[in-house]
Amino acid sequence: MSIKKFVTKELSRIDDEHFSESLKTPLKKDAFKIPDIEKVKLIEEKVRDILDILGMDLKDDSLAGTPKRVAKMFINEIFSGLNPLNKPSSSTFKNSYKYGEMLVEKNITVNSTCEHHLLPIIGIAHVGYISKGKVVGLSKINRIVDYYSRRPQVQERLTLQVVEELKKILKTDDVACVIDAKHLCVNLRGIRDIQSSTVTTEFSGKFKEKDIKKEFLDYIKLEANL
Repeated sequence: MSIKKFVTKELSRIDDEHFSESLKTPLKKDAFKIPDIEKVKLIEEKVRDILDILGMDLKDDSLAGTPKRVAKMFINEIFSGLNPLNKPSSSTFKNSYKYGEMLVEKNITVNSTCEHHLLPIIGIAHVGYISKGKVVGLSKINRIVDYYSRRPQVQERLTLQVVEELKKILKTDDVACVIDAKHLCVNLRGIRDIQSSTVTTEFSGKFKEKDIKKEFLDYIKLEANL
């Protein structure tokens, strides 16, 4: 097998090693053909089937409402970032005060879900950018992180999606993102290592420069050898 074919095959694997070819979340072309209210009903039935197969007594008061609760949670909360209708608006403002240094929003909460085992990914994101004439409201950065987090994810893709979205909104390549998160698929199953966390980074534009990268990492208190 040629090296090119081997690399292509390896990049096509989506498993515990987190390989994925695409920056985009893998969705079917007709992903939104079924309205959310109908999806809740369908998922409720499937969750009921799973619990029944596991041997749970769904007549018990504690379990009777679980299928519907889980279905609503999937659609309205933890996977709400799949629906483009929930994407935060991308309005920006003119940098009228001529602020030319980097802006850093750090310790942004990340609540996501591992797409391999559907277990939580919990951590923080640090995002920075240097304006080229446009600025965005601070809470908008948090909302962008939250939107892309609320779907079945891999952390590498999430990091890239946040950077690419901000580059598009701000019309600049000078964007950086670092995410430090715990994966419960590592903490609770398999190796069951409760101490480890995963750090992913994406530095674009000026943030690839050694001094700029170091300044950003100093702000978020990480070593500059990333």
